[in-house]
Amino acid sequence: MSLRESLPAIKTELPGPIAKAALEKRAQVIPAAVKSIYPIVIKRGEGAMIEDVDGNVFLDWIGGVGVLNIGYTHPELVAAVKDQADKYFHSMMNITTNPLYLDYAEALGKIGPVRGDAKQVFLTNTGAESDENAVKIAKGATGRPNIIVFSGSFHGRTLLTMTMTSKKAYAIGMGPFPDGVYRAEFPYLYRAPGDLSEAEAISYYIERLESLFDTHSPAKHVAAIVFEPVQGEGGFVPAPLEWVKAVRKICDDNGILLITDEVQTGFARSGRMFVSDYYKEAGCAPDIMTFAKSVAGGLPLAGVVTSKEIMEKVTPGTIGGTFNGNALSCASALKVLEIMQRDDYPAKARHIADIATKKFLEWKAKYPVIGDVRGVGAMLGVEFIKDEKKTPNPELVNAVVASAWKKGLMIESAGTFGNAIRFLCPLCVTDEQLEKGLEILEEALRENL
Repeated sequence: MSLRESLPAIKTELPGPIAKAALEKRAQVIPAAVKSIYPIVIKRGEGAMIEDVDGNVFLDWIGGVGVLNIGYTHPELVAAVKDQADKYFHSMMNITTNPLYLDYAEALGKIGPVRGDAKQVFLTNTGAESDENAVKIAKGATGRPNIIVFSGSFHGRTLLTMTMTSKKAYAIGMGPFPDGVYRAEFPYLYRAPGDLSEAEAISYYIERLESLFDTHSPAKHVAAIVFEPVQGEGGFVPAPLEWVKAVRKICDDNGILLITDEVQTGFARSGRMFVSDYYKEAGCAPDIMTFAKSVAGGLPLAGVVTSKEIMEKVTPGTIGGTFNGNALSCASALKVLEIMQRDDYPAKARHIADIATKKFLEWKAKYPVIGDVRGVGAMLGVEFIKDEKKTPNPELVNAVVASAWKKGLMIESAGTFGNAIRFLCPLCVTDEQLEKGLEILEEALRENL
């Protein structure tokens, strides 16, 4: 059986002897500030599975934190990159024109669910670069200095995106931070104050957002409102559609641009190519959308898509970068897009979501420690609590994560309180692998109750 079709199999103590030696080397040559969650040293990966240097096989439900929606080493991606490698690796777009950049910009512009008829795409290397450049584009287009972001958000580790990010554990000792970034409350419905209905909670959060115009920045000085359709580090908390509609109206009424950060939610994860596709269908499409992670199957590529009208207002020279639109990454990204459309990866996400959500809801009814199950498509979060007061239970989550990987399942925690398990398995996972992973996860949960 190929690794691609295999199931988890632990053959040594963890970490094994070869992995231990590599981890000792890591401690000497890699900064401890680059945190490591698992003592796993990868040898190879196929589909949703990886084999470590000691021969242990793991089912990966992290996927490089959303990078591997298409899975490890898809053979068509490997072939596309090898073919391009024979021609050239790099051609800086400020010097010569890389046709692959043009082809990808054209392809993504056709499907990018943002307002406007004519679309333009600016490619970067990382999600943080995309988010930072989206803000620069919004400021350049509007001539306004400020932006609004939200509690629970994560946008990156550059100075601006650390400021935009809510969780300041990612920014310890990094200040002072840029001015002009103001924070509203994200509609975290499970933890909405009081005993509010969903409609009442959404009204509450909209009122809190609008109050910033009086207490922090007049609307006429706000260039953009930026949010994640499903918060990643914040605990996989989805933005309610009715809230998005209301935010879209606020933006329209005040000349503010709406930016969706689809760095983690994009490329079929949500059951559509982007969550913003749902927004477009509901009449509340964003003006600007950022993307990254699963763009190129593991090669660094990211970007911003918006209307030509907005992009043309940006002063030449204010956006750019040496490696943006790297030829190898573009070759892989074009093939990723082709495969995802041809093989209907959004449908794969919906299929996975149906199975996983059903099981998670069964657990919620069975185990009082599960307080909430939420998400969009196959981007799901399970929040763990201690009591009826919804006291966060990060200790249980950490124990479950530790137990699961020892059984061959890699999962990761998330959330403002560290009390949610995030589900991000590659969309190529087989039904047998999915069922086995759910079995392991429940075993790990029962062992730690």
